[in-house]
Amino acid sequence: MKTKKILIVDDDIDVINIIETILKKEGFEVISASDKKEGMKKIKEEKPDLAILDVIMTTHYEGFELAKEITDDPELRNMPILMQTSIDVLTTTKPDVQAMAREFRKNPGFKDLHVLLVKDINTGKAGVDYLSEDGKSIWFPVDGFIRKPVDAKKIVPEVKRILGM
Repeated sequence: MKTKKILIVDDDIDVINIIETILKKEGFEVISASDKKEGMKKIKEEKPDLAILDVIMTTHYEGFELAKEITDDPELRNMPILMQTSIDVLTTTKPDVQAMAREFRKNPGFKDLHVLLVKDINTGKAGVDYLSEDGKSIWFPVDGFIRKPVDAKKIVPEVKRILGM
């Protein structure tokens, strides 16, 4: 079986080192980048099996912007994305997570949030709805979320789930 290659995009070298150590111990090949531009370059050159993206790097939404570029690119859109974040994830039992994010946006308790992370606990489908600087709602699907600070007991099973291992 081919070794799975994972790209970590994070501006914090300590976070990269921790995740890299955890994943290499599990037999994964790990590459890294420190921002969106370098991350996209590595994605195109290295063709990783999974991208783990931090949210806040050079800008507040840089990780989201990179994920959106990946999902919008016909050649890359099937590459799994795991977002690492400290933002709370809203869970649902409805498989249409984009529709659920829109429902949350209508709720007075959630409509002013700049970022909504939504995950269906039954299917694992997940996605991000964030407000751009001009107030436009931007949606894209992801394959999961991992809470920061990263816990080895949680990231390994999540990576294996996403990669079908």
